[in-house]
Amino acid sequence: MMISSLPSLVVLISGSGSNLQAIIEAVENRQIRAQICTVISNRADAGGLKRAQKAGIKTMVIEHTQYPSRETFDQALIAAIDKCQPVLVILAGFMRILTSGFIQHYADRLLNIHPSLLPRYKGLHTHQRALENGDRHHGASVHIVSSELDSGPLVIQAIVEVKTGDTAQQLAARVLEQEHQIYPLAIAMLIDGRLKINHNSVYFNNRQLHKPLLWHAGKLLEKA
Repeated sequence: MMISSLPSLVVLISGSGSNLQAIIEAVENRQIRAQICTVISNRADAGGLKRAQKAGIKTMVIEHTQYPSRETFDQALIAAIDKCQPVLVILAGFMRILTSGFIQHYADRLLNIHPSLLPRYKGLHTHQRALENGDRHHGASVHIVSSELDSGPLVIQAIVEVKTGDTAQQLAARVLEQEHQIYPLAIAMLIDGRLKINHNSVYFNNRQLHKPLLWHAGKLLEKA
């Protein structure tokens, strides 16, 4: 069997895996010059497992219910992930709060995407909360994972305009379309070195970002 020299990625999922699918397609069309070593789910019924299997990617199920604590579950995850020696560990709808030990183990290598313009609307029901607050703009954020939920330095955000009469479902669908663009883009730029993470600081073309890159109307807008 021929062994690829491309950098390895590990993707963690819990659900349908639509962001995983976007990443798979970006790898297949070589936007992301890396290989997905394995996809790991904490749920055996996660639809994303079938997406990975269809693409010929190894999958694993490590069910959190089989472990007595978050710490022992995370240690099992670490043991599985480290076999791949990944350059990035990507959370794509992984619905578990990770321990600080896990986060520190993958410091500067652990990415997440969240459906809001962080730091607004951490947690759940982000689209409904944006509508209830009368926001004119909503969106999605790729960020480095820190020990605080939905925090950590921001890498890139996509801006979505809120339309009159939007329902939470309609807004969510438009935000998800943008997630499928900015997550592969962020991963690609980290792989090719345009983006770098060092001690929880983000650099773009070797300049530190004090605000995230912005993706709006199909274009990347740099903020430094």
